[in-house]
Amino acid sequence: MAAACGRLLVQSAATGALGLAARPALTCRCFSSSSPRISSDGKPAKFQPPPKPVIIDKLKQIEERRFLSPEFIPPRGRTDPLKFYIERKDMIQRRKVFNIPEFYVGSVLAVTTADPCADNKASRFVGICIQRGGKGLGATFVLRNVIEDQGVEICYELYNPRIQAIEVLKLEKRLDDNLMYLRDALPEYSTFDVNMKPVTRLDHEEIPVNKLQVRMKPKPWSKRWERPKYNIKGIKFELPENKMKEAQKWSQPWLEFDMLREYDTSKIEEKIWKEVSEALKK
Repeated sequence: MAAACGRLLVQSAATGALGLAARPALTCRCFSSSSPRISSDGKPAKFQPPPKPVIIDKLKQIEERRFLSPEFIPPRGRTDPLKFYIERKDMIQRRKVFNIPEFYVGSVLAVTTADPCADNKASRFVGICIQRGGKGLGATFVLRNVIEDQGVEICYELYNPRIQAIEVLKLEKRLDDNLMYLRDALPEYSTFDVNMKPVTRLDHEEIPVNKLQVRMKPKPWSKRWERPKYNIKGIKFELPENKMKEAQKWSQPWLEFDMLREYDTSKIEEKIWKEVSEALKK
């Protein structure tokens, strides 16, 4: 009897030991999600941590994308900086009471001006901006539209007190900084609905660039747009090959090496940007 009890104790102890020895293996199997990766040479691959998540701060993007209206930058040959400083003060005061939105050459705008001869004492014109010019309070922009098969252009003074509203219907850029060649292009490229609805976009989005190349009317044109001095990228020229070769004779390849021809305005822009942004916050 005693011997039997001893055998039972020995068996129970052995099974307990086996159970304890098997438990860690079971525990490891439960926590191991996948088998270790083995490289081609039979060795386990090195541990590679997961990539860090990229956090995009949209508010910071808005702050980084700054737009300084070109009329704030004085011309290269300025002789009286005090004049432009006084004009900037007047321009800032005007912007505090009147919203002048961000727009570029190629954007579609709707401008409402006071007109004593109109029924509602105001007139509204919709068109594409084909040119921006002037500095300071003399800044201007030109809108063009084709109405009843007739090209209509209006040159507005940006700080004219008769302007009641400037609405950006479609904010975009073009391949060229001057679209005066639309006068010689087909009318379809300058035709816009007077009741056009604004195209919505997010504030942090980049300004789209419209890479449209327009087709021209048959010659004669107002200017020889095919010549290299105009550096036109937005025209799809359909001239004979000999005419294009003849236009290349007027090229001036030495101009790209003229360092004094470029007007570096980075430092002036930074200074004026701080001045304008601080003044508008007051």
